[in-house]
Amino acid sequence: MNLGRETETLEFKKSTGELKEAVISIAAILNKHQKGELYFGVKPDGEPFGQDVTEKTLRDISQAISNHIEPQIFPEITTVTIDGRECILVRFEGYNTPYFAYDIARIRVADEDKSMSQPEIVKYLERKSGAEDTWERTVSDIQVADVPEKNVRGYIERGRAAGRIAFEYTDKESALNKLGLVNSGSLLNAGMVLFSESIYAELQMAIFAGTERLTFLDIQRERGTVFELVALAEKYITSNIHWRVIFDGSLQRKEIPEIPIDAIRETLFNSFCHKDYGACQSNEVAIYKDRVEIYNPGTFPAGFVPEDFISGNERPVRRNPLITSILYYSKDVESFGTGLKRIADACDEAGCRFDFKILKSGFVVVFYREESSSDVGTPQDAVQDTVQDTIQDAVQDAIQDGSTVEQTILRLCEQPRSREELMAACGLKNRAHFISAYLKPMLQAGQIKMTIPDKPSSKNQKYIKA
Repeated sequence: MNLGRETETLEFKKSTGELKEAVISIAAILNKHQKGELYFGVKPDGEPFGQDVTEKTLRDISQAISNHIEPQIFPEITTVTIDGRECILVRFEGYNTPYFAYDIARIRVADEDKSMSQPEIVKYLERKSGAEDTWERTVSDIQVADVPEKNVRGYIERGRAAGRIAFEYTDKESALNKLGLVNSGSLLNAGMVLFSESIYAELQMAIFAGTERLTFLDIQRERGTVFELVALAEKYITSNIHWRVIFDGSLQRKEIPEIPIDAIRETLFNSFCHKDYGACQSNEVAIYKDRVEIYNPGTFPAGFVPEDFISGNERPVRRNPLITSILYYSKDVESFGTGLKRIADACDEAGCRFDFKILKSGFVVVFYREESSSDVGTPQDAVQDTVQDTIQDAVQDAIQDGSTVEQTILRLCEQPRSREELMAACGLKNRAHFISAYLKPMLQAGQIKMTIPDKPSSKNQKYIKA
């Protein structure tokens, strides 16, 4: 069976002896069409030739693509048999153009890979920095007719109940058109991940036995719409964390989770709002003995730190503005650029420790879990008790002599103190307010200083009297 001629999206290589040339072709095709296929074991005229295939062969291809194409992509590499001959098929896709192979950007012209000129690279960079994301507005392979009607009807009903959608539901095509998610009867990619199952909206969830990513007690992988995956992840987390029971004044039972549900839900929706869908990686939920981590495969905006958005001083940086807008209409996200602040506020109010971690491959929100009673009585507890006694003494002194918040902070900071310790001692719960009203002014005035000044956002950061 002849596979035909090479095209702008199809490339043939006789063997992996041409691996470097194959990597270059993949990057060139991505820069022109954002997706394509490449075969090893096929002659340039489309005739199957065969290729020795071992685990090492597949690994070598994967590593070459990973190590020599920037930004990174995650191709699908499979073994296929054509006319009785084993060949290798590489399917690839990426929307974060321009792509560089071996530090050079090329573009596909017919069946050749031409080096891109400087004006062409500038054009790509200008498009990349534009207001609209390329991937979410690309037309998908999903037809409107294939979308479950209940998905669209349910969404419109939620949006109308929230007061953010004015039109009534009549049929799914009209509704999706009004939302700007359709082009010639097909869903845009944004509509695909929101209303239809696809490989782009995938969730991996796991429970680990300890505090490291080693032995797992449970692991699940799911596909679905963004709305379905958020619901699954929320249920998975809330079913596997601790809850405590309190009784209010009327003796009504109230169950309190160790991690606030509002913070969990906000984090999950934000992880899909800011995901890099073109990378084809899964969102992840990992539950450890001491923490819960929610991973989003979308790098944090360059040059920013989480505190920039928590303080409200920076405008939002939107990776997927169309997806975010749709989630806003249904009130699944409240407004643009406030997600991190809402997470921080919910955790502060509930007394739940949290952290934001910026990785090279994405972004992680960490919720620390309450210690179990079996941990009580360790030497560390004795140290902590001493610290708490010292803080309590300082608080009592402050109450007796009428000290201000600033004076209380200075008194406590005779020894290094964490932000959480200072907030607890001052009786303050709003993290953002504490930072803007007290911590930053006292740092700027030189009254206190950081113990790790070169890493302001470090989870080990403490403050001491200057």
